[in-house]
Amino acid sequence: MYIADHEIPWEYVWIEFDGLRAKETIELAGLSVDQPVYKARYKDLADLMKSEMLYIVNHKEESPFHLIGHLYLFIDSLVRSCNLTQLNKGNSLRDFYIREAISFIEQNFQNAISVEEIAASCGLNRSYFGKIFHENMGKSPQEFLISYRMKKAAELLKLTSLSISDIGNAVGYPNQLHFSRAFKHVYGSSPRQWRFEQNALS
Repeated sequence: MYIADHEIPWEYVWIEFDGLRAKETIELAGLSVDQPVYKARYKDLADLMKSEMLYIVNHKEESPFHLIGHLYLFIDSLVRSCNLTQLNKGNSLRDFYIREAISFIEQNFQNAISVEEIAASCGLNRSYFGKIFHENMGKSPQEFLISYRMKKAAELLKLTSLSISDIGNAVGYPNQLHFSRAFKHVYGSSPRQWRFEQNALS
Protein backbone atom coordinates (compact mmCIF):
# COMPACT_ATOMS: atom_id res chain seq x y z
CA MET A 1 0.00 0.00 0.00
CA TYR A 2 1.19 3.54 -0.67
CA ILE A 3 -0.29 7.01 -0.18
CA ALA A 4 0.59 10.56 -1.22
CA ASP A 5 2.82 12.61 1.09
CA HIS A 6 0.90 15.31 3.00
CA GLU A 7 3.64 17.91 2.55
CA ILE A 8 4.71 16.96 -1.00
CA PRO A 9 1.56 15.57 -2.68
CA TRP A 10 1.44 14.00 -6.08
CA GLU A 11 1.00 16.16 -9.15
CA TYR A 12 -0.66 14.70 -12.26
CA VAL A 13 -0.08 15.86 -15.83
CA TRP A 14 -2.02 14.17 -18.62
CA ILE A 15 -1.35 14.34 -22.34
CA GLU A 16 -3.02 12.47 -25.18
CA PHE A 17 -1.64 12.02 -28.69
CA ASP A 18 -2.52 9.89 -31.67
CA GLY A 19 -1.13 9.12 -35.10
CA LEU A 20 0.53 6.53 -37.29
CA ARG A 21 3.74 6.52 -35.26
CA ALA A 22 2.17 6.72 -31.79
CA LYS A 23 2.66 3.02 -31.02
CA GLU A 24 6.25 3.13 -32.31
CA THR A 25 6.97 6.19 -30.14
CA ILE A 26 5.66 4.52 -27.00
CA GLU A 27 7.70 1.40 -27.70
CA LEU A 28 10.87 3.47 -28.23
CA ALA A 29 10.32 4.91 -24.77
CA GLY A 30 10.28 1.39 -23.35
CA LEU A 31 6.58 1.41 -22.55
CA SER A 32 4.19 -1.45 -23.23
CA VAL A 33 1.08 -3.14 -21.84
CA ASP A 34 3.33 -5.28 -19.65
CA GLN A 35 5.55 -2.34 -18.67
CA PRO A 36 3.28 0.73 -18.47
CA VAL A 37 5.27 2.76 -15.92
CA TYR A 38 7.88 5.19 -17.21
CA LYS A 39 10.88 5.98 -15.01
CA ALA A 40 13.03 8.96 -15.98
CA ARG A 41 16.71 8.15 -16.29
CA TYR A 42 17.84 11.73 -17.01
CA LYS A 43 16.35 14.46 -14.84
CA ASP A 44 17.09 17.30 -17.28
CA LEU A 45 15.23 15.53 -20.10
CA ALA A 46 12.38 14.58 -17.76
CA ASP A 47 12.04 18.24 -16.75
CA LEU A 48 12.10 19.30 -20.39
CA MET A 49 9.44 16.70 -21.21
CA LYS A 50 7.22 17.98 -18.40
CA SER A 51 7.68 21.60 -19.48
CA GLU A 52 6.59 20.72 -23.03
CA MET A 53 3.50 18.97 -21.68
CA LEU A 54 2.58 22.02 -19.61
CA TYR A 55 3.29 24.35 -22.53
CA ILE A 56 0.72 22.52 -24.66
CA VAL A 57 -1.86 22.65 -21.85
CA ASN A 58 -1.31 26.37 -21.24
CA HIS A 59 -1.25 27.49 -24.88
CA LYS A 60 -4.41 25.96 -26.32
CA GLU A 61 -5.08 29.12 -28.30
CA GLU A 62 -2.01 28.59 -30.50
CA SER A 63 -2.33 27.13 -33.99
CA PRO A 64 -2.40 23.33 -34.46
CA PHE A 65 0.98 23.41 -36.21
CA HIS A 66 2.52 25.30 -33.30
CA LEU A 67 1.17 22.78 -30.79
CA ILE A 68 2.18 19.79 -32.91
CA GLY A 69 5.72 21.22 -32.92
CA HIS A 70 5.76 21.15 -29.14
CA LEU A 71 4.26 17.68 -29.17
CA TYR A 72 7.29 16.52 -31.17
CA LEU A 73 9.60 18.21 -28.67
CA PHE A 74 7.77 16.34 -25.91
CA ILE A 75 8.17 13.04 -27.79
CA ASP A 76 11.85 13.74 -28.42
CA SER A 77 12.45 14.33 -24.71
CA LEU A 78 10.48 11.22 -23.83
CA VAL A 79 12.45 8.96 -26.18
CA ARG A 80 15.90 10.48 -25.50
CA SER A 81 15.47 10.03 -21.76
CA CYS A 82 15.40 6.26 -22.10
CA ASN A 83 18.26 3.80 -22.54
CA LEU A 84 20.25 3.88 -25.77
CA THR A 85 19.70 0.12 -26.12
CA GLN A 86 15.98 0.77 -26.26
CA LEU A 87 16.48 3.37 -28.97
CA ASN A 88 18.30 0.85 -31.10
CA LYS A 89 15.79 -1.91 -30.45
CA GLY A 90 13.53 -1.21 -33.41
CA ASN A 91 16.18 -0.44 -35.99
CA SER A 92 15.78 -3.66 -37.96
CA LEU A 93 15.64 -3.69 -41.75
CA ARG A 94 12.02 -4.82 -41.64
CA ASP A 95 11.05 -1.85 -39.45
CA PHE A 96 12.85 0.43 -41.89
CA TYR A 97 10.74 -0.89 -44.78
CA ILE A 98 7.53 -0.33 -42.83
CA ARG A 99 8.50 3.24 -41.95
CA GLU A 100 9.37 3.92 -45.60
CA ALA A 101 6.01 2.52 -46.71
CA ILE A 102 4.08 4.63 -44.18
CA SER A 103 6.01 7.72 -45.21
CA PHE A 104 5.17 7.05 -48.88
CA ILE A 105 1.48 6.68 -48.01
CA GLU A 106 1.51 9.90 -45.96
CA GLN A 107 2.96 11.83 -48.89
CA ASN A 108 0.89 10.25 -51.68
CA PHE A 109 -2.45 9.10 -50.22
CA GLN A 110 -4.29 11.74 -52.26
CA ASN A 111 -3.04 10.19 -55.51
CA ALA A 112 -4.16 6.98 -57.23
CA ILE A 113 -1.37 4.87 -55.73
CA SER A 114 -1.31 1.08 -55.75
CA VAL A 115 0.17 -1.49 -53.39
CA GLU A 116 2.74 -2.25 -56.10
CA GLU A 117 3.89 1.38 -56.02
CA ILE A 118 4.12 1.38 -52.23
CA ALA A 119 6.18 -1.82 -52.35
CA ALA A 120 8.37 -0.37 -55.11
CA SER A 121 9.09 2.70 -52.97
CA CYS A 122 10.69 0.27 -50.49
CA GLY A 123 12.49 -1.69 -53.19
CA LEU A 124 10.42 -4.84 -52.50
CA ASN A 125 8.12 -7.06 -54.51
CA ARG A 126 4.42 -6.90 -53.65
CA SER A 127 4.16 -10.39 -52.17
CA TYR A 128 6.99 -10.05 -49.64
CA PHE A 129 6.06 -6.47 -48.84
CA GLY A 130 2.43 -7.45 -48.17
CA LYS A 131 3.57 -10.23 -45.86
CA ILE A 132 5.88 -8.14 -43.64
CA PHE A 133 3.48 -5.19 -43.63
CA HIS A 134 0.60 -7.32 -42.38
CA GLU A 135 2.79 -8.97 -39.75
CA ASN A 136 3.91 -5.59 -38.41
CA MET A 137 0.74 -3.50 -38.78
CA GLY A 138 -1.99 -6.11 -38.34
CA LYS A 139 -3.64 -5.21 -41.64
CA SER A 140 -2.83 -5.38 -45.34
CA PRO A 141 -1.24 -2.39 -47.13
CA GLN A 142 -4.54 -1.79 -48.97
CA GLU A 143 -6.52 -1.82 -45.72
CA PHE A 144 -4.03 0.56 -44.13
CA LEU A 145 -4.18 2.94 -47.12
CA ILE A 146 -7.99 3.03 -47.02
CA SER A 147 -7.98 3.53 -43.25
CA TYR A 148 -5.48 6.39 -43.55
CA ARG A 149 -7.49 8.05 -46.32
CA MET A 150 -10.69 7.81 -44.30
CA LYS A 151 -8.98 9.28 -41.25
CA LYS A 152 -7.87 12.27 -43.34
CA ALA A 153 -11.37 12.53 -44.79
CA ALA A 154 -12.86 12.59 -41.29
CA GLU A 155 -10.51 15.43 -40.35
CA LEU A 156 -11.61 17.45 -43.40
CA LEU A 157 -15.29 16.74 -42.72
CA LYS A 158 -14.92 17.95 -39.15
CA LEU A 159 -12.59 20.92 -39.65
CA THR A 160 -13.64 22.35 -43.04
CA SER A 161 -16.79 23.18 -44.99
CA LEU A 162 -15.56 21.49 -48.17
CA SER A 163 -18.14 19.53 -50.14
CA ILE A 164 -18.25 15.74 -49.93
CA SER A 165 -17.05 15.56 -53.52
CA ASP A 166 -14.07 17.85 -52.86
CA ILE A 167 -13.09 15.87 -49.77
CA GLY A 168 -13.31 12.62 -51.73
CA ASN A 169 -10.99 14.08 -54.36
CA ALA A 170 -8.61 15.32 -51.66
CA VAL A 171 -8.13 11.81 -50.27
CA GLY A 172 -7.79 9.97 -53.57
CA TYR A 173 -11.42 9.18 -54.45
CA PRO A 174 -12.52 11.09 -57.59
CA ASN A 175 -15.71 8.98 -57.63
CA GLN A 176 -17.98 10.29 -54.87
CA LEU A 177 -19.97 7.06 -54.66
CA HIS A 178 -16.81 4.99 -54.11
CA PHE A 179 -15.68 7.47 -51.47
CA SER A 180 -19.00 7.33 -49.60
CA ARG A 181 -18.98 3.53 -49.62
CA ALA A 182 -15.41 3.37 -48.30
CA PHE A 183 -16.13 5.95 -45.60
CA LYS A 184 -19.29 4.17 -44.46
CA HIS A 185 -17.42 0.87 -44.30
CA VAL A 186 -14.88 2.41 -41.88
CA TYR A 187 -17.09 4.78 -39.83
CA GLY A 188 -20.49 3.11 -40.09
CA SER A 189 -22.27 6.10 -41.63
CA SER A 190 -22.06 8.18 -44.79
CA PRO A 191 -19.73 11.21 -44.89
CA ARG A 192 -22.71 13.58 -44.85
CA GLN A 193 -24.36 11.86 -41.89
CA TRP A 194 -21.05 11.61 -40.00
CA ARG A 195 -20.41 15.35 -40.47
CA PHE A 196 -23.93 16.14 -39.23
CA GLU A 197 -23.42 13.97 -36.13
CA GLN A 198 -20.06 15.59 -35.36
CA ASN A 199 -21.51 19.09 -35.73
CA ALA A 200 -24.35 18.15 -33.39
CA LEU A 201 -21.86 17.00 -30.75
CA SER A 202 -19.74 20.16 -30.90
